[in-house]
Amino acid sequence: MLHNRIFRPIIMAWLILLAPTTWAATTLVAVASNFTKPMTEIAEAFEKATGHTAKLAFGSSGKFVSQFENGGPFEVFLSADDKNPMKLEQSGLAVAGSRFTYALGKLVLWSATPGLVDDQGQVLSKGGFKHIALADPKLAPYGEAAVEVMKNSGLFDKLQPLFVQGENIAQTHQFISTGNAELGFLALSQVIDNGKASAPAHAPYLLPVGKIASGSGWIIPSDLYKPIRQDAILMKTGAENPAAPALLKFLKSPEALAIILKYGYGLAE
Repeated sequence: MLHNRIFRPIIMAWLILLAPTTWAATTLVAVASNFTKPMTEIAEAFEKATGHTAKLAFGSSGKFVSQFENGGPFEVFLSADDKNPMKLEQSGLAVAGSRFTYALGKLVLWSATPGLVDDQGQVLSKGGFKHIALADPKLAPYGEAAVEVMKNSGLFDKLQPLFVQGENIAQTHQFISTGNAELGFLALSQVIDNGKASAPAHAPYLLPVGKIASGSGWIIPSDLYKPIRQDAILMKTGAENPAAPALLKFLKSPEALAIILKYGYGLAE
């Protein structure tokens, strides 16, 4: 009896210490480049809240699909559109019914030079620049949206000879910030001053107005391009990993939604 009394507390203490390491898991996540900043922040919050870890890789949505089709190891996919996750679901590579819209993207015309881009985007028609950057529209949904804006404005043919195309939206931002292109199309999340952008307390799901942190920019009206519905989906490679569905569940939590809004995204109704 004395033997049991001595060792029972020791065993219980070991079980408590071992529990987090026993149940915690790591999931591999493919994330569209435009969502780099918010997802990095969400991953940190996710680990604190659940003990699970999300290992993130960033790139173009189109290239990630090619990797999935060739046996890529990622378990969760956060795309910059809804077409690519749907394609993976239809092909049987992703778990049916796991797809949902985690954010609504916002497009901005931005320059690192203060005063170059006016708040109506008239610089596009006035000119005065040699290069305009956008992500490859065949691979990146934000590049596709940029083309749509220029076509709807009747400026595509005029501006096409000036294009500098990035493989993804992160490389496009690099082109503009380093001066290889005077201006270009980016995701608002890449240039927003998220310290000042916040949703009102009485309506936490409204898109914040936000401000451009540096340079100059035009937040493009959403009626000039189709909604950028960014969908997440669970890949079949992650179906047996508890961290993968846990991450998708966490993306819908108030804590994650607040981060998504802070970076200028909207939320699906």
